[in-house]
Amino acid sequence: MGRLSGVSLLALLRRNGPSGFGFASTAEEVTAGVDLRGRVALVTGSTSGLGRESARALALRGARVLMLARDEARARAAIATLRAALGDGPTLTPIACDLGEPASVRACLERLLRLELPIDIVLGNAGIMALPRAVTRHGLELQFLTNHVGHFMLVTGLLGRLTARARVVMVSSSAHAQTPPGGVQLDNLDGGRDYHRWRFYGQSKLANLLFARELATRLRPGQTANAVHPGVINTRLSRHMPIGTGLALALAGPIGLKSVAQGAATQCYVAAHPDAAGVTGEYWYDCNVQESSALGRDRQLAAELWARTEALVAGL
Repeated sequence: MGRLSGVSLLALLRRNGPSGFGFASTAEEVTAGVDLRGRVALVTGSTSGLGRESARALALRGARVLMLARDEARARAAIATLRAALGDGPTLTPIACDLGEPASVRACLERLLRLELPIDIVLGNAGIMALPRAVTRHGLELQFLTNHVGHFMLVTGLLGRLTARARVVMVSSSAHAQTPPGGVQLDNLDGGRDYHRWRFYGQSKLANLLFARELATRLRPGQTANAVHPGVINTRLSRHMPIGTGLALALAGPIGLKSVAQGAATQCYVAAHPDAAGVTGEYWYDCNVQESSALGRDRQLAAELWARTEALVAGL
């Protein structure tokens, strides 16, 4: 078989799937014609990159967006940026929520519960990636704490506020297949043994996927939980990468990388498109259901992780 040219490879990557969307689809395209007026969407990591673009796309379709960020000032700055693009029509609410600090997550939950808003969409988008050394907070490696435990606390704390047709979307990654031995090292969650930046990032993304799988079995009929791989996008998430890796990403951009608008498409499709309603417990990328790694389908590991995370949260 001859080699694929850059042009033909790009055409192959951008072929649409059964949903009618694919690699090159944007968040705005996948939500075109979707009416979210009267709906409330919560987006973590909403100040930049995929989170801000997702918030913009959902607000553009009429949703009230609760914009969560590490502090309220960051959220307000992001809202000011979106106002320049969207005008004064959408309701955008800034809320502080540092997912790496349990006290901040609990304060966020208290505020959300005081608002007494029914929540239709929860988009767990925030994350940190590939920390060069093991950073421990509250006895947990920081990627696992922020990417998984913080989201677990937030989402489970909001279950009573979810509407009958609510959708929970967790941003995982294809990196969920690159983990320490066993997938999630439940006996090494502080990263004190054999830390590797990519494997521990993969562990946190596998945890996001397994959380969505297990949550899907616990939600009420009509509610859904799914995980997505957004693709490879050169955003601030890559700021901890070695210089050479960052340069490679920049050079790969014209062929293999998605734009931010394209990267936000899958999570917006799963969160809002009518054709995704009722689909639950799945792994998506390029706006279509795909098969994850075997670890990502390990129901026993998902149940064990849920139980362990509940115990961790009780002790934080």
